[in-house]
Parts: sequence; structure tokens; C-alpha cells
Amino acid sequence: MKNSGWILVLAVATFGALVAAGLAQDDLFRAHMFVLTLTLGGGTLYLLRTASFEPAVPVDPDAYLDGPIRVGTVLTVFWGVVGFLVGVIVALQMAYPDLNIQPWFNFGRMRPLHTSAVVFAFGGSALLTTSLYVVQRTTRARLFGGDLAWFVMWGYQLFIVMAATGYLLGISQGREYAEPEWYVDIWLTIVWVAYLVLFLGTLVKRKEPHIYVANWFYLAFIVTVAMLHVVNNLAVPVSFLGVKSYSAFSGVQDALTQWWYGHNAVGFFLTAGFLGMMYYFLPKQAGRPVYSYRLSIIHFWALIFLYIWAGPHHLYYTALPDWAQTLGMVFSIMLWMPSWGGMINGLLTLRGAWDKIRTDPIIRMMVVAVAFYGMSTFEGPVMSIRAVNALSHYTNWTIGHVHSGALGWVGMISFGAVYFLTPRLWYRERLYSLRMVNWHFWLATLGIVIYAAVMWVAGITQGLMWREYNDQGFLVYSFAEVVAAMHPYYVLRAVGGMLYLAGGIVMAVNVALTIKGHVRVERPLVPAAPQMKLAA
Repeated sequence: MKNSGWILVLAVATFGALVAAGLAQDDLFRAHMFVLTLTLGGGTLYLLRTASFEPAVPVDPDAYLDGPIRVGTVLTVFWGVVGFLVGVIVALQMAYPDLNIQPWFNFGRMRPLHTSAVVFAFGGSALLTTSLYVVQRTTRARLFGGDLAWFVMWGYQLFIVMAATGYLLGISQGREYAEPEWYVDIWLTIVWVAYLVLFLGTLVKRKEPHIYVANWFYLAFIVTVAMLHVVNNLAVPVSFLGVKSYSAFSGVQDALTQWWYGHNAVGFFLTAGFLGMMYYFLPKQAGRPVYSYRLSIIHFWALIFLYIWAGPHHLYYTALPDWAQTLGMVFSIMLWMPSWGGMINGLLTLRGAWDKIRTDPIIRMMVVAVAFYGMSTFEGPVMSIRAVNALSHYTNWTIGHVHSGALGWVGMISFGAVYFLTPRLWYRERLYSLRMVNWHFWLATLGIVIYAAVMWVAGITQGLMWREYNDQGFLVYSFAEVVAAMHPYYVLRAVGGMLYLAGGIVMAVNVALTIKGHVRVERPLVPAAPQMKLAA
């Protein structure tokens, strides 16, 4: 009986959330449980409308399970637009503080909403979606566990909703990354373990003896993020019907744990996972094999060994022991080599197909993504050098560095993957419009360049103003004067973000029209070269 089990589970979960809201003594916990009740209740009503109590049609064991992947593709586009929009609002709040609307929409609550929306909602949905697509195609096996993939996809979306609404309500652990409170963390742990079982189970039942390298990167991302999440979020709740909890760590140990988590979230969530994406979708779109499979394996093992030690470079000039700070710097500088090995491998995959950059805007996006990966993974080791870090730390230079990687690498490779997947998942001959992809490419690229360049200049200006002394040894500029000097840069940052958001909206329209089956008749992006007539 199709959907009957899901309806029962959701109905019981809805009732449980409603009971928890009624029993709660904490107003914030009660409000969050009502949000959960509405979300689960809406899911129950939707399944009741679409329920079929007739015997299910037998599933072809050789057919791929693409339903969750279709849902994930749409959600990736949706969360991308939402995350970019919140980012623009936050940028405008920095330039115009009067836009801080108390209490729900002030900067302190909107900033973690933005980071979670773009990293975990947009980026996480892209990783879930592409990993489930890639693992099936490279193993020639249907996803393990029956409906487990649906649980992982919708369970992860429930985590996103709970985390996002929690931030706006003021519910978080209040640490560096403003992590959600304990009960949301527990739910994510359950979903993530199910994701690991789903991915590993599919690898075990594979019909292809070889495990393609993209799956190694996806697996490293899944396993390491699970470890990071559990250790960083170890906490003791004050009450099982309240939001308050106490971290298992304190002082310098807490700082080290948070940056061990923070930098490795970048290393394994935003790097290893998306490298899995690069190693599958770039060769497929180019129609070329990976340049060097051996180099890809070296890239994998060197990256996962070195990255895990680099976190302490965020804690220079703190109470962290000097040996730990130096360890972080050394491993950060060493990371440059395997990172550029991966970049070179990606770019050289296009050998013999460079002409496609002129004619295929999807390939163009992927190439720019790999280029930004190389640039960010060079800039990061440079910024980890203690003398450079003395100028760059706590300034907008770091913001520019992070966003050149996030918008340029993570965003562009995800856009390319979405454009690759959409016509194939909905059985369309092609996308609605390649010209819209081209518009998206230029809007996004221009937005990234403006954003990153402006933040680099702003950051160096900040650092130099902070360390400027007069003849008497006093600081020349007050903190307020430095903040005032940042205003034009903050305005330009918002402009760059708006361009990037505009590209995301163009993508959403293009994907929606492709799903509906529309095709736009348009001339080729590059006209064919005129044929030369040979003299008789």
C-alpha cells in the first residue's frame, strides 16, 4: 500500500511534536515545536492527498531510483535562490544598519541563516542529489534500502527548516558557527547515519568491480562530516523540553574544537564533496576521460590526510599553544600541492575539447569553478602564513577569500551539475535555453569578481588602518573611523551579491521551464565559421 507507512510515521511524529509543544516550559522550545508540528502536519496532509492504497507495482531491480534526485535538484535550485537572497539582505544590513529589523531579522540572526542556507541547504542538497545520481551510474546498481533515499532527502530538508527557523527565533548554541540546538543536532545525526548506510550499501551491491574516484570523495565527505558534527556538537541539555544546553568543551579547547570543525567543514563539505562532483560531471559534460586517474587518487589521499590538521591556523595569537598554531600553518601550506594537483587534473581533462568552452556555457561554468578552486586553494595557504595572517585576520580579506571559493568553486560547479542533470532526469532533449545559461554564467562571474575584489581591497585597507600608529605610539584611526571607511566597499559587495542572485533567478526560470518541457528556439551561441571555397 503505497505511502501508508509514511502517513503513519508522519502522523505519529506530528502528534509527538504537538505534545512536546504543549508540555514545554520554555517559550522558544514551544515555538520551535509548533514549527515542527506545522511542517510534519503539512507533510501528512500532502501524503494523504497523494496516497494510493492499491498494491504497489513491482519495482524493476535494475532501474535507477531517480525520484529523490529529481526532488533534490529542485530543492537545490530553491535553496540557492533563498540563500543568495538572504546574503544580499545581510550585505545591505552591513552597509545600511537601519535595515536591521528587530528581533527576528537583525544581522545576528540573519547571518547564520545565510551561511546555513548557502552551505547546508544549497550546498548540502546539491551534494545529496549528485552523490545519489553518481553512485548509481558508476556502480550500475539501484540505491540500497528501498525508500531509505526518500527518508534521507526529506529528513535533511526537515533539518534545514528546523535550523533556519531556530536561527530566526534566536535558538542556537551561540558558538562560532551558531550551531542549532541539541535536538536538531540529534535529528541530523540520525539522517546522516542513514545517508552513510544508503551510500555504502549501494557501493557494496555494485555491479561494477571498480569504485570510481568520485565515490571516494563523496564517501570521505560523508564519513568525515559525521565525525565533525558529532564531536563539535557534544552537549548536555538542561532539559529535554527546553532549548538550552551546555557544550562539552570550554575555553581554548572549545575554540580548537570549533575551528577543527569549521575548517574541516570547508575541507570535506565544501571541498571533498564538490570534488566528487567535479570528477564526474566535468568529464561527462566534456565527453573526455579524466586526464590522469592516478593523479586523482594521489589528490584524494593527500587531501584527506593533510586537511584534517589545518584548523589551528584560525587561532594565531591566541591562548592555543604555539606548537599547535605552527602545526596548522605547516599543514595548510602543504595543502597547496594536492589542491593544485586536482585543479590541473580537472583542467587537463579538457585536452582535445577546449573548443567547447566557446560553444558550451555549462563547460565554461565548470572550468571557471575549477579555476576558482585553484585560486582559493593557493590564497588559503598564503593567508595561513603567520606574517600574512597578522594583516588579514579578522578583516574583510578573509570574507573575500571565503566567498571566492564559495561562489566561484562551490556555486559554479553546482550550477553546472544542475544544468547537466535537469534534462536527463526529466527526459528532455536539452535545456529550455542555452542562452539563459550563458546569461547566468556572466552574471555570476561578474558578481564574484566584484564581490571578491572589493573585499580584498576592503580587508587590506582595514588591516593597514588598524595597525597605523603616530609618532607618539597611539593608534591613528579609531574603530569607528575604520568602520566608516568600509561603507563604499560594503555597498559594492551588495551589488556583486545582487548580480549573483540575478544569475540564480535566471537558473531557476530555466530549470522550471525545462521541467515543464518547453524549448526555446534560438541561434547557436557561436556562429559557425564560414566555409572557404577552394579555387578551381
